[in-house]
Amino acid sequence: MSKDYAEVINIEEIGEGMRVCLDFIDVLQPADGLYIGNTGHGYLKVLAENRESRDYPARPFRINCGAFHQYLYQEKKTHYLHELSPGEKLVLTDEGSEREIAIGRVKIEKRPFVRVECRIEGHIVSATLQKSSSVYLVEENEGEISILDLKEGHHVLGLMDKPGRHLGEQIDEVIVEK
Repeated sequence: MSKDYAEVINIEEIGEGMRVCLDFIDVLQPADGLYIGNTGHGYLKVLAENRESRDYPARPFRINCGAFHQYLYQEKKTHYLHELSPGEKLVLTDEGSEREIAIGRVKIEKRPFVRVECRIEGHIVSATLQKSSSVYLVEENEGEISILDLKEGHHVLGLMDKPGRHLGEQIDEVIVEK
């Protein structure tokens, strides 16, 4: 498992779908986030919504994780976003420390999406995120960056993984994910 900055190579609007917001029972810090991805190849760090954006007030308890089919990485295990429930505890990271916080609510709504593809250590990592000014990633030079300001060539914080999961656990099997 290695955290590194991944070069954004493609951003594509892909239409509407169901997105998952996780509302926690405690205040999140600006650097708190979760690693989210389309496949087991790796994940992108999505930050808390505790900053005011162009269109939304700050929501210091929320992380807008994106499309509900995605993986959420948690200490060598993954969860599908749509399977998470209130009361479950998740480990959030601010890159300097980690802390465990319970989910208070899982909010699922239909929203527009962009697919962000990145290259990291020679591999492709992607996430499907809501096209919203309130969704932020960690950019290498700019710090936090809204998904609406993200461009090809930016470098965002990612986490590499080895694909091949069954019920969230790593397995040694041939699995192809795109």
